[in-house]
Amino acid sequence: MSAALLGFAVVLALAFLGVPLCFAMLSVGVGLFAALRGLHPALMMAGQTISDLATNEGLSVLPMFILMGALIYKSELADELYDAAYALVGHKRGGLAYATVLASAGFASISGSSIATAATMTKVAMPSMRRLHYDDSLASGCVSSAGTLGALVPPSVPLLIYGIVTQQDIAKLFVAGILPGLLLGTLFMVSIWWTVSRNPALGPAGPQLGWPERLRRISKVWPIVLLFLIVMGGLYSGVFTANEAGGVGAAGATLFAAARGKLRWSVLVDSLCEAGRTTAMIFAVAFGGMVFANFVTLSGLTSALVALVGGLHLPVTGLIVVIMLVYVVLGSMMEAISMMLLTVPVFAAVLGPLGVSMLWFGVFVAMMIEIGMIHPPIGMNVFMVKTMMPELSTRTIFAGTIPFLVANFVALGLIIAFPMLATWLPTFAR
Repeated sequence: MSAALLGFAVVLALAFLGVPLCFAMLSVGVGLFAALRGLHPALMMAGQTISDLATNEGLSVLPMFILMGALIYKSELADELYDAAYALVGHKRGGLAYATVLASAGFASISGSSIATAATMTKVAMPSMRRLHYDDSLASGCVSSAGTLGALVPPSVPLLIYGIVTQQDIAKLFVAGILPGLLLGTLFMVSIWWTVSRNPALGPAGPQLGWPERLRRISKVWPIVLLFLIVMGGLYSGVFTANEAGGVGAAGATLFAAARGKLRWSVLVDSLCEAGRTTAMIFAVAFGGMVFANFVTLSGLTSALVALVGGLHLPVTGLIVVIMLVYVVLGSMMEAISMMLLTVPVFAAVLGPLGVSMLWFGVFVAMMIEIGMIHPPIGMNVFMVKTMMPELSTRTIFAGTIPFLVANFVALGLIIAFPMLATWLPTFAR
């Protein structure tokens, strides 16, 4: 157990020194495994683990969904999603912020990535909000926070990776994220309403559009709604597997881009390269994380934690609260996917024997990742917005995320109190 604690400390120290976390986990995992069992077994373990993961058929779904998101982004759909959302709610006080949440949910349902959603909506929504004199803190906080819906709204990349690590049904995980995603989006809307009710000047209403213009804008996003319904409907009904759903989604996005006249050769190459780079990054982190997880298992930390939890006689809810606090601390220091790969194998081994649904735990982990994306000092979504709008101070953006952080914790509390929010819909999935 002490070897595992040493391993965690060394990995975090290397990460703070600037070593990419994938290499830190891989080198520490191999090195300390070798210290316990010898160099040859350690190299054999690393090679076998990486080989098994690289040839895992379930991982083929990842690049397909990433490619689907890249193609949709290159088709400039985000602007039309935002226009459609504005047509519905833009004339209300705080309407552009509401529209940002709605458009982010729509874009997240295709991209599956919080950071990609935050980056895209910064370019799309921030100019409009600043033109109508929205408060910079509210506008930037809304954009960075609404991007976190990508961790729950299917196809979610974190839920994909969680499913592969824990060998859970990816289709059911996607379905499990739907109600929590809708709940969180609704609570974001409530946060905006509360903010602009206290000070209307923070989010003035925009001009109201006539119904013909509203219907014209809304009608332009029907292809993306159709694509989402085909992909998720096929998964939900069992018509095709998660891997097939990824292929269908990527093919549908290609046809969509071609129909819009956006599928130039340069766009296709850029989309393929972007999907390749993102997939390679995730695979590298996954390789290092799984090798390190094997070392942690060998060290006896997992079994020691299980025994410790049993000896404490904590109720399951109390244990969940402790794990939540651990994630809040780690989210202040680590990138989301790396944090998940580092912790999920350990926590799943502790919670599984206690009867905790691994589908529910997947949603819980995704929500904790969301929170880590917007709370200081790391807040990857916050820094993405900062990178794209350098004139804004980091303090201004973090201040704007506070109401949304509160909404995240309220949603998390409801998921803990009512697990059926995450486990009910998957019971109908085939």
